[in-house]
Amino acid sequence: MPGGGRCPDCGSTELVEDSHYSQSQLVCSDCGCVVTEGVLTTTFTDEGNLREVTYSRSTGESEQVSRSQQRGLRRVRDLCRVLQLPPTFEDTAIAYYQQAYRHSGIRAARLQKKEVLVGCCVLITCRQHNWPLTMGTICALLYADLDVFSGTYMQIVKLLGLDVPSLCLADLVKTYCSSFKLFQVSASVPAKYVEDKDKMLSRTLQLVELANETWLVTGRHPLPVITAATFLAWQSLQPSDRLTCSLARFCKLANVDLPYPAASRLQELLAVLLRMADQLAWLQVLKLDKRSVVKYIGDLLQHRHMLIRMAFRDGTAETEEEKEQQGQGQEQNHGEEEVGDSSLDLRKGKRPASPALLLPPCMLKPPKRICPVLPVSTVTGDENISDSEIEQYLRTPQEVRDFERAQAASQASTSVPNPP
Repeated sequence: MPGGGRCPDCGSTELVEDSHYSQSQLVCSDCGCVVTEGVLTTTFTDEGNLREVTYSRSTGESEQVSRSQQRGLRRVRDLCRVLQLPPTFEDTAIAYYQQAYRHSGIRAARLQKKEVLVGCCVLITCRQHNWPLTMGTICALLYADLDVFSGTYMQIVKLLGLDVPSLCLADLVKTYCSSFKLFQVSASVPAKYVEDKDKMLSRTLQLVELANETWLVTGRHPLPVITAATFLAWQSLQPSDRLTCSLARFCKLANVDLPYPAASRLQELLAVLLRMADQLAWLQVLKLDKRSVVKYIGDLLQHRHMLIRMAFRDGTAETEEEKEQQGQGQEQNHGEEEVGDSSLDLRKGKRPASPALLLPPCMLKPPKRICPVLPVSTVTGDENISDSEIEQYLRTPQEVRDFERAQAASQASTSVPNPP
């Protein structure tokens, strides 16, 4: 046999290859000893020396899909079928899962993260194909934690170098509102609280666009804003029966979770609506508040663009006028005084300044910065000077001579007696 193999029993070199069924064996022709049995085909040179290679070191391990990966691939297919996604989406999600599983950090991750990885690949595929799907929907299907899911999602996007577009706000509103249980009469939803889906969705979209134009959506999580807009749209369609319903009860009737900042987003939206109502003459005499303005949301949304421009223009004019008055600091003529008096009358009226509401929330309420308190050090002059600081007090030779001369002159002046 080429390679110089020997029988371990008799030491003979007469080794022949004997195919037993589909498994090749090396047998000694002198004593009949089976030298090797079922050697795996690998690229290692150990087989040339008649050494058995373990499965973990062979090429068969890399060709075989692990049990954990097989389970993950099945979960990807099942999730795509539950969501009724097209077959191309399923193929793309499986490809992303296989790419992510090749990284050692994913293979060695916990089981919880591997379960979340299934939903991340499906969500990335849907986002790339502009398919309306929220992260909360997948978390509900997988019983996954939202924080863990979002962290894994960002890690996979960065790890694979994917370009994932953000979800369109209008598509998100349609998807999120479709999960509300307010469109059919049931035991938990009275008849007066049931609303037409198309009407409610149309008004919710208008309110979300209004919030987007007034900086209430920028840099914030969209679901609390959508929840507040949906609540106002639902109330405004039948205000006589629904004004007494609170936001918490509305979410309970709709069978959705109440996001924590939704109450704050609701107050901000009502403040914007009140400021818009101040621009309409027939609503100024009604003295509206945050409760009664809900009745006129339809009228405000009908003239939304004009009212926002009016509020922004009036507020800008007032702000510029104040700056000019502070910069000049001089008396104005009679005509300019009339203009100033008219603007002061507007400021003294019931309509407050509007530009503040048209600024981003981070500029309206900037976070307070904690000023560090510096330690108070009391210097008495009796402190010891360390050896490293002595050099700072040494003078040049010229300064030493000047100091000695000044010190001698002061001593001489003190030693001279005063004349009688």
